[in-house]
Amino acid sequence: MKHYAVIVIGGGHAGVEAAAASARLGSRTLLISLDTDKIGVMSCNPAIGGLGKGHLVREIDALDGIMGRAGDLAGIQYRLLNRRKGAAVQGPRIQADRKLYRLAVQDALKATQNLDLLAGEVVGLLVKDQKVYGVELAGDVQIHADAVVLTSGTFLNGVIHIGDKRHVGGRMGDRPSVRLAHQLGDLGLQRGRLKTGTPPRLDGRSINWDRLEHQAGDEHPVMLSFLSSVPAVRQVSCGVTHTNEKTHEVVRANLSRSAMYGGHIEGVGPRYCPSIEDKIVRFAEKDSHQIFLEPEGLDDTTVYPNGISTSLPAEVQEDYVRTIVGLENVKITQPGYAIEYDFFDPRGLTDTLELRAIQNFWMAGQINGTTGYEEAGAQGVIAGLNAALRVQGRGPKTFSRTDSYLGVMTSDLISRGVTEPYRMFTSRAEFRLSLRADNADQRLTQSGIDLGLVHEGRAHAYHRKMELVEAGRADLDALQLTPTELQARGVKISKDGVRRSGLAVLAIDGVARGVLDDLAPTFASLPEDIRQQIITDAVYAQYTDRQKVAADALQRDEAVAIPSDIDFRSISGLSNELVVKLVCNKPATIAAAKQIEGMTPAALILILARIKRDGVKRAG
Repeated sequence: MKHYAVIVIGGGHAGVEAAAASARLGSRTLLISLDTDKIGVMSCNPAIGGLGKGHLVREIDALDGIMGRAGDLAGIQYRLLNRRKGAAVQGPRIQADRKLYRLAVQDALKATQNLDLLAGEVVGLLVKDQKVYGVELAGDVQIHADAVVLTSGTFLNGVIHIGDKRHVGGRMGDRPSVRLAHQLGDLGLQRGRLKTGTPPRLDGRSINWDRLEHQAGDEHPVMLSFLSSVPAVRQVSCGVTHTNEKTHEVVRANLSRSAMYGGHIEGVGPRYCPSIEDKIVRFAEKDSHQIFLEPEGLDDTTVYPNGISTSLPAEVQEDYVRTIVGLENVKITQPGYAIEYDFFDPRGLTDTLELRAIQNFWMAGQINGTTGYEEAGAQGVIAGLNAALRVQGRGPKTFSRTDSYLGVMTSDLISRGVTEPYRMFTSRAEFRLSLRADNADQRLTQSGIDLGLVHEGRAHAYHRKMELVEAGRADLDALQLTPTELQARGVKISKDGVRRSGLAVLAIDGVARGVLDDLAPTFASLPEDIRQQIITDAVYAQYTDRQKVAADALQRDEAVAIPSDIDFRSISGLSNELVVKLVCNKPATIAAAKQIEGMTPAALILILARIKRDGVKRAG
């Protein structure tokens, strides 16, 4: 009878990070996947990162996870989203070569000590006295373990829909996990159905690229991993086109044939990634929607049309796609489809993602109601790390809303639950000014080193970086400059008699780069990326105290009563989504409003401001 310390079920993004984290901690780990050749497959769009999501990738990387490094080995286009805005809301994003990404993930796993891979179908958990002690594979094979992590993705009772046609599947071409889903249901866990979808895949050779706009990547790419410096492979451009009124006419005429609008799907889809049917119904006033034509690989002719996911019949997909400029003669290589699957209420989990009802059993990824590679991978790190810690008899590692987006996501899931697939946004964080993508290593890597989660090479690189950062800060902090001296250097500042350190000077808006270089030679001699890190940290340092005051005030005001006659629709700045939820839930206090799914700190502040304007009344 084989025995492992930790078994991870599922070879998607959550499973990969869970297995790798457990093995990095030194626990003998087994990763079981239906097909080991498909471990690390990008099931939906060929992209990683973005707003909020890019922050999670950097945090995974700061803890020595795989996603960022694999992404940089496969990145064929880099874009820093929100580049013109502050660093707190900037998100690194890549287009990836699907094959290169999958191979990079598999290579990383094969190079990980203490980790075995096994192709097989897990059909059940071995449970006794409310404790999991292993898994059962198809063929009556049992493997025992001290801890099990389930990362089933969309495979639990997965059903694929194309128009009125449906068949079982965890994704196109793969069978679902039905027996395991039934056992989990029999354990009395509260579950529901969610859905996601994909667009039709196109043959790039049949696209008229000459008629399209083109979007190149950034001239100076920002990497996903702190260990990467430049792209590893050739860079490409994406095409840009738009739907039009003819497209919308075809879709509207066939709405009843859509799996979603025809009543064939019970699951709720992601609000922030709507299908083309949803876009045309929900945004009827718009006469076009943007589509990004994303190449799926350097030696792959397949193109992913980001923006037109659908569950319409295949022949209708062909009709509406060919109304779009540049796609008039396009060949569809695989129709788009919707997939619905089981998820379990994440409010049944602890803050380590262990199930409360059953010991030694963790769940991560879409089974917890999230959507996206990045959210899944981040949960995988948390679950795999804590499963290994349990086996080793060590205390848990938890993440808080103050130190990471890992903590924000975990807190949101276990306290609020989900009614639609959860997606990370920077607006979900009270402390987003300090939870930036650029400083994820400064926030998390040392704790990873202390746990034994970070390999020696990354630890050395991190310590060397921090030595340079501290040297540059010390050089600048030693300066004490008067307003007169600063004005002589072109710094626009009033003569208030206050001396300022070099760090304080660099935080002033509009200060020219290099203005202090002759006075701070150590800082001046640092590599550009280290200099920029010091400047960014200095700029945001002046706001972090203010941010904490606002967060503390929000905490104190949880008892403030919300008047029953408040008109949420009249509060400028509240999203339509939150207005609908507030009107429906009728929260009696700020604390109750805080628990509404999708609620953000900024929205709570707007509600508080309206209440205080009209007169505060505390509950109780």
